[in-house]
Amino acid sequence: MGAHRQGTSPSVPGTEADAARQALVREIAAQGGLTDPAWRTAFAEVPRHLFVPFYYVRGIGGYERLWGEDPDPGRRSRWLRGVYTDEALATRLRDGELVSSSSQPSLMALMLDALDVREGDTVLEIGTGSGYNAALLAHRLGDAAVTGVDLDAEITESARGHLATAGYRPTVVTGDGARGCPRRAPFDRIIATCTLPSVPRSWPDQCRPGARILAPLATGLISLQVGETAHGPRAEGRFLHTPAYFVPLRGALPEPGGTPHLGGLPRRAAGHDLFRFLLTLAGGTLDPHEALSLWEREKRPQRERYGITVDRGRQWAWLDDPRGPYTWPLPAG
Repeated sequence: MGAHRQGTSPSVPGTEADAARQALVREIAAQGGLTDPAWRTAFAEVPRHLFVPFYYVRGIGGYERLWGEDPDPGRRSRWLRGVYTDEALATRLRDGELVSSSSQPSLMALMLDALDVREGDTVLEIGTGSGYNAALLAHRLGDAAVTGVDLDAEITESARGHLATAGYRPTVVTGDGARGCPRRAPFDRIIATCTLPSVPRSWPDQCRPGARILAPLATGLISLQVGETAHGPRAEGRFLHTPAYFVPLRGALPEPGGTPHLGGLPRRAAGHDLFRFLLTLAGGTLDPHEALSLWEREKRPQRERYGITVDRGRQWAWLDDPRGPYTWPLPAG
């Protein structure tokens, strides 16, 4: 969608950054990602290093800051290698806690592919962070089609700067992502890059019929199709196969039930990713021992057997069938 100016950090030769970026694209493709040529082109052309001029890595005694303007050429080289490694990057800390990150590129590619955008679609992105994902969307759909929301004014201001440096100008709004962005609605797609306790009620309300919502929830990725009923919008869909771990959506309702107590459960279950997914999805409404019986009886179901329904102010998670017999209420969004 049009030409965009690509810049580089003053301390990073363009050829070095280009070579690192192309190597990352090849790595993601070798893993089976970026099968859509349009997304492969976007990842090949959008310079990730402009969106993470610095980031933090865990070191002895805490976090270490790496940045592209470091006077030490060895540390600058280490920074660039990290930028184009297929890993999430911690981009903002507050009181020692991670509040914003740049997601793992291969997971971003998977999510963008699952979003199933079409020419002319408008997209609302929740959790703009560094602005890199918004740039990929703008590259594919054009600046006018993309709206990003983040709660922190410092984050959105920084994202706008990164986007402008890379030559992209989607709309970036400071606000509570759980409330969406009514003034830019309706949307054809909503994508979140932060973990939710439930689906905010405002999101289906701001969608066109036939829209898709893709969001991390309970260590998975839920893909919802939005339809119109006599009572208003209804959203329903299943989880994707892949696990997903993101920074929580700030401003959303807290996770119900807290962390379940797993004492007394067999170690094979308590430490199993899919069992913990079931417990997190049930949100404290399912006793861990009952959950274990269900999980084993149903032969350790994969994530894609679970789904979520949002309808008339209620929402619930389910296994196999939204009408039961296995359903769990989620908090109202």
